[in-house]
Amino acid sequence: MTSRTAELTRETKETRIRCVLNVDEPGTIAVSTGIGFFDHLLSAIAFHAKLSLTLEAKGDLQVDDHHTVEDCAIVLGRALSEALGDRAGVERFGSSFAPLDEALARCAIDLSGRPFASVALRLKRERIGELSTENLPHFFESLAFAANMTMHLDVLKGKNDHHRAEAAAKAFALALKAAVRRSGEAIPSTKGVLS
Repeated sequence: MTSRTAELTRETKETRIRCVLNVDEPGTIAVSTGIGFFDHLLSAIAFHAKLSLTLEAKGDLQVDDHHTVEDCAIVLGRALSEALGDRAGVERFGSSFAPLDEALARCAIDLSGRPFASVALRLKRERIGELSTENLPHFFESLAFAANMTMHLDVLKGKNDHHRAEAAAKAFALALKAAVRRSGEAIPSTKGVLS
């Protein structure tokens, strides 16, 4: 079987982003967006999903972090969709709970080809490091739409927003790892197509 990989570059007046993704061979994780906590979350996603990921972003951070976060989600989602191709042989569904100390998050995804996202992180702080917390749900929503997946992601409990955000990232990563797992050669749909 061939490795499921993608390499994408996206350039706008606001950002320039390059992504190299390998779904099958964990290894390289090199994330640099200029937003420290965001780098931390993306690296955790790659590590726990067992992905090889290089993601480099140069964005208009002098404006704020929104464009960089959103465009990273778009590029990563498109790379994931490209790497999975017609999605033949994938497990398709994945779900997970992930705790981080007092925080607990739950994620369920379907690589259905139909984009939808319901994200409830319930973060209270305005920022975690240099990352605006309002951009975290938007990141997961944009990623789901760009990857053509259905995602339900909730933080069920927790007091510390750093823990809550990281638990959410890890729950997503574990659900993604399960969903992309190869389980055969057929397209896992009664319709015979995932699009």
